[in-house]
Amino acid sequence: MTEQQPYDLVQRYPHFELRRYPKHVLAEVQVHTAFDRAANEAFRYLFNYISGSNKARRKLSMTAPVLQESASSEEMVMTAPVLQSGPVLGGGDEDYVVAFVLPSGVTAANAPIPDEPRVKIREVPGSLTAVARFTGNGSTTAFQHHSVALLEALRLAGLTPVGSARFARFDPPFKPWFLRHNEVVIDVEEPEGTRA
Repeated sequence: MTEQQPYDLVQRYPHFELRRYPKHVLAEVQVHTAFDRAANEAFRYLFNYISGSNKARRKLSMTAPVLQESASSEEMVMTAPVLQSGPVLGGGDEDYVVAFVLPSGVTAANAPIPDEPRVKIREVPGSLTAVARFTGNGSTTAFQHHSVALLEALRLAGLTPVGSARFARFDPPFKPWFLRHNEVVIDVEEPEGTRA
């Protein structure tokens, strides 16, 4: 069973969940390609890193999701899935950051140093995050559609988004597309009267 990034469920809304993610550490790679190819291009660097291609020759557990976002975004949050986000309207090649959330207990200070200079280790502060789950192949069109829908649901709920949408993948590519668990992830401002 793949470890999934922990979170606390704050509230369920009709079209999304509001979650609180704790501080966590990412191993991430920046690639210049199309949205649909970014995760594939970055995957081997990240997988090699957790498989022992690091100064300590230490293996780390795979977590879910894998995250993807635009390299121009200021923040990236998440652990288990693969996360991806970024500009998708043009459909051309862009810079994306693809990240693995490292297992709980791994900190920026004790994470193994990558052998591959393209792999960067980054600590992400805790966040209040809106998450909309969807199934399917996670194409550019699907990500864009679900991002727009989540932003509208946030507006209707009176929540203010912070930063750009990120794409979180939970399943391997060999899983049938119609069974795949994907999420659109957007950080939101803390409402008045809640903890930081």
